[in-house]
Amino acid sequence: MNQISEIKEKLVAINRITKVVKGGRRFGFAALVIVGNKKGQVGFGQGKAKQVPDAIKKASEAAKKSIIKVSLRDNRTLHHDVKGRNGAGKVILRSAPAGTGIIAGGPVRAICEMSGIQDVVGKSIGSSNPYNLVRASFDALLKQKTPKDISILRGKKIKEIVSRR
Repeated sequence: MNQISEIKEKLVAINRITKVVKGGRRFGFAALVIVGNKKGQVGFGQGKAKQVPDAIKKASEAAKKSIIKVSLRDNRTLHHDVKGRNGAGKVILRSAPAGTGIIAGGPVRAICEMSGIQDVVGKSIGSSNPYNLVRASFDALLKQKTPKDISILRGKKIKEIVSRR
């Protein structure tokens, strides 16, 4: 229960959907929300409703259910460069030295802020659709391997892998 209290949310996109009916137009809203504790946990969700606050509430509830763990090097950056893809949205996330900050735009920046990544260079290629970029960023974060994972795969010690950086 303690983890839920420290989770923050950030609204990335709101779309207004119009349905034309006999009497006129009916408006609905779709929201895309990123949640995270800024310590390596991040999730995203989308929600639709007739009112904006309801759509945001639904999206944040969905996001809290889809939280993933992101392993960080020195609690500030990624372990290595990763590429993610979803549909036409492609994202490249590169680890950066201390003091660089978050150099990324739009949804990618929101994900980095909410996950606690402090130094990263992100580039989105192709689609600028926030839904695709968010999914591509999560794809990239899930592809990331820690030195511990690589050491287990190769049957070597962690020191042998980390010392080559």
